[in-house]
Formats: sequence, C-alpha cells, structure tokens
Amino acid sequence: MAACRLTIRAAGSAIRAVHRRQPERAAELLAGCEEALRRAQEAVEPFPMVAYAGFLHDAEKEYAEAVLTTALVEGADLPDHRALGVGLPAWCNGLAEAASELRRHLLDRLRNGEQVVAEDLLASMEDVYELLVGVDYPDAVTAGLRRSADALRAVLERTRSDVTTTVMQSRLQAALEHRAGEERLSPPGVT
Repeated sequence: MAACRLTIRAAGSAIRAVHRRQPERAAELLAGCEEALRRAQEAVEPFPMVAYAGFLHDAEKEYAEAVLTTALVEGADLPDHRALGVGLPAWCNGLAEAASELRRHLLDRLRNGEQVVAEDLLASMEDVYELLVGVDYPDAVTAGLRRSADALRAVLERTRSDVTTTVMQSRLQAALEHRAGEERLSPPGVT
C-alpha cells in the first residue's frame, strides 16, 4: 500500500510538472512513479486477493494517466497498456483522465495566445473520447470506464465551448483592427 500511495503521489506531481512545462522534472517524477509501481506489483503478485482489491488498480491508473498526459501534451504516440505494464482497465481509465487533464494545459495555451496548439489539444481530447465511448463492456470488466468517459464528455464540452469563444473573440478583434486600419488609410471624406 505504501508503494501504491507513493506511485499516486509521484504521478500527480509529474502531471503538475507537465502543466508547468518542466519536462525534465516530469520525467524524473515519472521514473520514480514507475519504480514505486513496480515494487507494488511485485509485492502483491503472490497474493491475487490483494492484487485485485483496488489499491494496485488505482496506482496503475494514476501512473498511466501521468504517462499518457505527457504523451498527449507532447503530441507523441501513446504507449499501450503492455508497454506501460498496467492492466487494460487501468490504462483506459488513465487515458480518460489524461484527456481531461488536457483541459488545463489547453486553457494555459489559449491564455498565451497559442490558439493552434489549443485546437490540436482539443482534437486529441475528442479522439480519446471517441475511442473510449466505443468500449462496450460491463463496468465490472472496465473498472467504471463508462463513468470516466461520461466525465470526460462533460470536460470536453466545456473545453470546446471555451475554445469556440476564444476563436470567435480573436476573429472579431482581428476584424475590428482591420477595419480601424482601413479607416486610418482612407483619405478624408471617403468612406
């Protein structure tokens, strides 16, 4: 349990480092996160009743979320559950939460005037949602993925609204500035 808690803590810190654009710190935290997760997996391997009690799943999900958040922000290929050494339900739920994490990063990019990057992040969120909503297995198999996908949908809709508002405001501002420039250039008495 201690290794699972350490995994979860390190994963959260790694995600915060990704949002702060500290890739070296994020990589360092992810390495520690993975090390703690492997210790937890090794400790419970001989005890399946403990391994499937939920503690390990939560740690695997948080680790997957941190790695997948990093990949989504960087626009990199997503490692699958085998590459991460986690269960498929943990990977799927971690992916849903990673896509939700993109909202924070996307809003930071919008505030910095990086509209194209923000729109790319929104497209990634939409792709993840489309992938996950197509998984049609009982919650007992997916560890509550339907609930995670529903939460992602709500985040996605709010994010799409924010991006749309920002894009429309930018277009309006550009049109007003263009119009003002035309008025300064036209000779007096000509409209």
